Amino acid sequence: MSYFAHSDELPEWAAKVPDSWGSDWLKWSVVLSTKRPSEEEQESLPYISNEDIESWTGKLLTEDPKPAEAESRRFWKDDVLFNKLRPYLAKVFHTTFDGVSSGELLCLRPSQVVEPRFLFYVLVSNGFIDTINAETFGAKMPRADWEIVGHQPLPLPPPNTQQRIAQFLDEKTAQIDGLIEKKRALLERLAEKRQALITRAVTKGLNPDVPMKPSGIDWLGDIPEHWDIRGLTKCTRRVDYRGATPEKSDSGVFLVTAKNIKNGRIDYEASKEYVPEEIYDHVMRRGKPEIGEVLFTTEAPLGEIARVDRTDIALAQRIIKFSTALDNLTNDYLAYWMYSSAFGADIQSRATGSTALGIKASKIVELRCLLPPKQEQIAITELLDSDAEARNNSVSEIQKSVEHLLEYRSALITAAVTGRIEGLQ
Repeated sequence: MSYFAHSDELPEWAAKVPDSWGSDWLKWSVVLSTKRPSEEEQESLPYISNEDIESWTGKLLTEDPKPAEAESRRFWKDDVLFNKLRPYLAKVFHTTFDGVSSGELLCLRPSQVVEPRFLFYVLVSNGFIDTINAETFGAKMPRADWEIVGHQPLPLPPPNTQQRIAQFLDEKTAQIDGLIEKKRALLERLAEKRQALITRAVTKGLNPDVPMKPSGIDWLGDIPEHWDIRGLTKCTRRVDYRGATPEKSDSGVFLVTAKNIKNGRIDYEASKEYVPEEIYDHVMRRGKPEIGEVLFTTEAPLGEIARVDRTDIALAQRIIKFSTALDNLTNDYLAYWMYSSAFGADIQSRATGSTALGIKASKIVELRCLLPPKQEQIAITELLDSDAEARNNSVSEIQKSVEHLLEYRSALITAAVTGRIEGLQ
């Protein structure tokens, strides 16, 4: 009888596997490799960090890994790398070449009883990841050490069964990933069409027959004859939050960072950080956010835009808050102008930085704003808001479909590596 089938101490995902399968703790079926590379290997071999690995799929995010620039560990082809920092990200890589890796990656070398590809699928299964994540230590930078990872159950079907399971999952996950890729490509196309519509509306207006005039700006081209061009800082109020990093806590007031600002809105799931409530007034002493104001990221990433949609938030470094300073300029139009490709071109022309682009305060004052009459601003905003509502419904349905596929993919892997799929036992 399998030990797995009867142990009450095992996590639920691994507690019921076929009786014909073997079982062991992970630490007895793999070797933890801690070998440091030689100086020559450090300089010549490709380097993999945890940031280079895509969550859940184990795909490399870089096509041409560069030699190591930091302290690293040596790995060989068919080792499996497991990310111990924030293990809930499920960054696991089955190596297909020799190289060196970040110290945040545990390098596991399979023994003769476990196939490397099967091991990869066990380590990236939802049940394994959830169990590891529940035993991490550290609130802000949760980690799992080798004692935690090594003392996890490892289902061990016969080698030929492991191979069949790995082949089955390779084929099925490739099909699922292909569908996900197509849906994400569709989302990108919808975003591009949305961006094109916004840019045309805020640079050409809604009347195709209106007389035009040269703007005198290469990236802007002709504009409606009755529109004005103003300096952005001449027609807005701004609060620059660049400066000291605020003290952070595990709870309190939500801190909007540059990571949260994307695609014209605040994404509250992209990063979850907080500042203590007792220091909120001090952190936001330069000006608290108000509904409809425009947030702009100054670097990492540069030029992302979002409208403030709630006031109970704090704003972090690398963010500038803009609001209208003119009676004939609305915040809504301002947000669309700053989200347009035209404004993006203005930003890029003034950006500096070799590795990460940013914009200096001295360049902010050079940015421009295209200013139609207020009634046209309102009409443009109404059109773009209506388009956004219809387009967001389509985007929401596609995103739900992607989420369902990801859930199915995860469930399929867990079922396969625990013997719950007929014909793979």
